[in-house]
Amino acid sequence: MLASLDARRVLRTASVGKLFLLVEAARQATAGELDLAERVQWQDDERVEDSGLWYLLEQRELSVRDLCVLVGAVSDNLATNVLVRVVGLSAVAARTAALGYTDSGLLDRVRVERGPSHPPTLSVGTAADLSDLMGRLHGGEVVDDEVSALVRRWLAANTDLSMVASAFDLDPLAHAEPDGGLRLVNKTGTISTARADVGVVEGPRATVAYAVLANWRPDDDRRDAVLAGMREIGGAIRGYVGG
Repeated sequence: MLASLDARRVLRTASVGKLFLLVEAARQATAGELDLAERVQWQDDERVEDSGLWYLLEQRELSVRDLCVLVGAVSDNLATNVLVRVVGLSAVAARTAALGYTDSGLLDRVRVERGPSHPPTLSVGTAADLSDLMGRLHGGEVVDDEVSALVRRWLAANTDLSMVASAFDLDPLAHAEPDGGLRLVNKTGTISTARADVGVVEGPRATVAYAVLANWRPDDDRRDAVLAGMREIGGAIRGYVGG
């Protein structure tokens, strides 16, 4: 353990909870329970016009594999909602618990508005759980090596390097292969009151799994200070792993 602060504190993690959805999708696929080539359409009540690309495309039908890629690459909310329907939110929760995480998880699908009958946020998590998950993914220990490798492949396309990963100076559109001695797999989450970045960075000297989460009150926006702090943490990680 290189550093830890309130690692067991449960915080809002925005889209980071989609990690658990990808894990269960990969598990079902490798177990023969889910066909990644199956084509599915979005339903009207699943359409969300913000994070992602699918809502901008003419194509209303995509393969399940494409949904997983969109979630990993651009945290696509429409793809997330369809994948939740296909995979099952209860199955995601069961897999999360089976992995040993009781304080972290995906609570709901993405919604434009949340009412009293809905979970209060998309996902929650602790830095301890999420850094552990990323370390286990790297080591091929999330279910098994095949599942872990599939999830890593989807996450390697992530285009959001605005937080901890901003210190690594990687190409946001192409960092699946080593660049300047560094290789990154990460997932981020953003809402108006939170920033979260969890990942694994490999360097010439070491490999580090990290989870950096920050929440603030709606009336006290801390995003500038949080992003600066996240970059500082990324700089410290880069210095440790080399590159």
